[in-house]
Amino acid sequence: MNQSILFPDLQDWDSQTQTILFPAQVQGANIECLISLNKLTQLSSVTFEQDNDGLEAQALAVFDEYRFDIEEEVEMLIEQESFDEQGRVVLI
Repeated sequence: MNQSILFPDLQDWDSQTQTILFPAQVQGANIECLISLNKLTQLSSVTFEQDNDGLEAQALAVFDEYRFDIEEEVEMLIEQESFDEQGRVVLI
């Protein structure tokens, strides 16, 4: 694990885009990261409920369960400088 990339234990659900937003800290700078519900499904093989309240809790639980794998993929993308046009790392 690259110690210059840190992941605070912070994450938020965006119900409009159905993504989880979480930060990565690289040499003191925050980089916004997103993972889509579709990507969470690919990682976990979980079928998500489409009820908004249940969906948020379920998505955050799956994110927490697969956090290490997600962080490894984000680290690789940061090292490759694979950012979107807004400077974010997006896993879709």
